[in-house]
Amino acid sequence: MITAADLLALSPLIALSSAAVIVMLAIAFRRDHRLTFVLTIAGILISLVTVPLVSDVTPRLVTPLLIVDRYALIFIVMAYAAGLATVVLCWEYFRVREGQPEELYILILTALLGAGVLAAARHFASFFLGLETLSVSLFALIAYPLRERRALEAGIKYLVLSGVASAFLLFGMALIYAETGTMEFTALGTMPGTFPAVIGTILIVVAVGFKLSLVPFHLWTADVYQGAPAPVTALLATVSKGSVFVLLLRYGLESGILRAPVLNVLLALIAAVSMLVGNLLALRQNNVKRILAYSSIGHMGYLLVALIAVNAIGGDFAAEALMVYLAAYFVMTLAAFGVVAVMSPADREAEELDDYTGLFWTRPWLATVFSVSLLSLAGIPLTAGFIGKFYLFAAGSQGSLWMLLGALIVGSGLGLYYYLRIVFQMAQTPAALQAEPEARPVGAHLLLAVLLLLIFGLGVYPAPFIDLLHPEIKISK
Repeated sequence: MITAADLLALSPLIALSSAAVIVMLAIAFRRDHRLTFVLTIAGILISLVTVPLVSDVTPRLVTPLLIVDRYALIFIVMAYAAGLATVVLCWEYFRVREGQPEELYILILTALLGAGVLAAARHFASFFLGLETLSVSLFALIAYPLRERRALEAGIKYLVLSGVASAFLLFGMALIYAETGTMEFTALGTMPGTFPAVIGTILIVVAVGFKLSLVPFHLWTADVYQGAPAPVTALLATVSKGSVFVLLLRYGLESGILRAPVLNVLLALIAAVSMLVGNLLALRQNNVKRILAYSSIGHMGYLLVALIAVNAIGGDFAAEALMVYLAAYFVMTLAAFGVVAVMSPADREAEELDDYTGLFWTRPWLATVFSVSLLSLAGIPLTAGFIGKFYLFAAGSQGSLWMLLGALIVGSGLGLYYYLRIVFQMAQTPAALQAEPEARPVGAHLLLAVLLLLIFGLGVYPAPFIDLLHPEIKISK
């Protein structure tokens, strides 16, 4: 039976669901981009306001499907904040383009809802429902500009491959359920090492590998990043992948499945190859969105180091390292794609390297934000990316994951080259100084300023965020 405390614990998800319904009804009565934007912003802000209220009753088990604890709440705040940033960028991006973008905001809200469910999932049913709510919203968001061939192509690719990954996931869940008789993560620690159970686990790894664009399941990434609208790509790169990692963390901690030697070796191999291949592929690109796409493959490999360290050093510090790096990755990725969105004119996207030639001379503010975000992605000191990689190194060294740390060092070195390549392109003197384009509304620039402060804030003084990550002991039911 659901109690009042259970409803309070679920209030961030309930508030966001209500916001999606209200926005949908508002669109049904009157199509108005500004009204839809305001209602969406209000809905996300109200959902964020409920989080401090929930902290008094957490950690709390709400049915066998969901557990609302500190990790879930912190990621929900991160995801909703990223969704808020995406909504601001979408307002600026679609305001100057043809079409009716109102339904786009409903899809953003449902994507955030799916991510929130994933972060709190502790059962295969909630795992699948959250993942599909997120995925279905994403492929509609990717293909939302119906008149653009590349967006439709990217949406179809994501739809087809996402469907294949879901089939792998369901078949893997079915095999594990057949062997254990349960779908709860906590009961999977005693899973027998039978052939069907091993195959089921491998199938789940394959499905998750696609969602995280890990090698060798990464081939869709660059095409989808390039074809999707820049604000949607920001949401895809952050909320989509971050929610899956938080789910994997809970799955590993509660089931103990990360202690399986075969799975550890498989994940280590995938992590090392992703770090190296992702960064190597980025070296050959001249398209900024494709560079960031292949870069994200490397970053997902970095995050796997923290996940693998769960078995070697225990869950608390490894989980802390993963959440710190996720927070850093969210901020710097949103800033990078935010600059791409602001730079893009109405008829195309500013995605080629040539579009950024001399940006320090023509639009120094945007060049500064972009440079800081890229240097943070490279892990330069005094930025959030440096603190994130420091935590990964600490977790990996405590777990004696020397091979993975070696791959991380090589991947970071390769990444520094192509990030600096973009910075140097922006520093070049243009052949002719172009006139400053018409100023956009203040929203996007204010957002970029906040993201810039967060990059430096997490890099210089991360203690307040780290203090939030200390897990609780007692679980309420």
